[in-house]
Amino acid sequence: MKKRRIAELTQKIIAGYRVRREDDRSIFMDAPLEELQEGAHRLQQQFCGNHIDLCTIVNGRSGRCGENCKYCAQAACHKTGVETYSFLPQEEIIAHAKANQDAGANRFSIVTSGGALSGEEFEKALDTYRAMRKSLTIDLCASHGLLTRSQLRRLREAGVTSYHHNIETSERYFPQICTTHTYADRIRTIKAAQAEGMCVCSGGIIGMGETWEDRFDMAFALQELGIESIPINSLMAIPGTALEHLAPLSGEDILRTVAIFRFINPTANIRLGAGRKLLPENGATAFLSGASASITGNMLTTSGTTIAQDMELLKELGLTNRDEDCSVHTGSCAAR
Repeated sequence: MKKRRIAELTQKIIAGYRVRREDDRSIFMDAPLEELQEGAHRLQQQFCGNHIDLCTIVNGRSGRCGENCKYCAQAACHKTGVETYSFLPQEEIIAHAKANQDAGANRFSIVTSGGALSGEEFEKALDTYRAMRKSLTIDLCASHGLLTRSQLRRLREAGVTSYHHNIETSERYFPQICTTHTYADRIRTIKAAQAEGMCVCSGGIIGMGETWEDRFDMAFALQELGIESIPINSLMAIPGTALEHLAPLSGEDILRTVAIFRFINPTANIRLGAGRKLLPENGATAFLSGASASITGNMLTTSGTTIAQDMELLKELGLTNRDEDCSVHTGSCAAR
């Protein structure tokens, strides 16, 4: 009976229905994981075909962050021994981007620590994006914190098409994770980026002590914002951070979360982020049960998977990193 309910819901979503906050959520928690994954895979195939979008990042400015996000190794309030440096030289960033482009990545982002990139370093970032737009073909993304709308406009003019800004968790739980800025601050930044014509990549971290209701709330918030790319990071508790004591999530827990996010956000790219090593076969199962994208290469402060390894994995699974498949099926970031 439950399997039929999952199958019926899957078909309704394919036909145009969207799961809402007021709907009965018990179906997602009561259903066997395998059946939920089967439905999520059908939705993934319908809306993203065989495409897996691969993005890469470079840590453009590291450490000394004045925010107090409990999970972050780069927060100045934590003693993690993370490397600290100012904005990287342009030639170094472009070399990273070209290497990732040549290896097969679809998009590249500069990520910087701190509440917001500003002043001379923001100008350096703009110059770097302009140079990459002229010399490379890889899609350009950016992640520079709580920027103003005018800053976001300048990024768009410099060639950036996607802005990354996580909501991190539910609105209810956010104050338990960060108090130096608010959930509303993040929402304002996301809406400003969208108003400037950017695709927004926004998701969060699971395994920070939140409840399943918090995860549902985050998924619905992203749906209501019209987010096109949703990274799901699983906490890799870093010694020296406020969450260092938390145990890692089980692979089954992560896979159920990925599938639920696919049901609630069927047309978005559900993107695997940090914590892929916690998944069976380094995420292979997830790519066949809801996940249509991944951050690849090295994470900011946790080890990820190399592009070459991911390219081989996709080949083994009969999937592709080419973006024409998803552009046929959906208006997500992969089509840009």
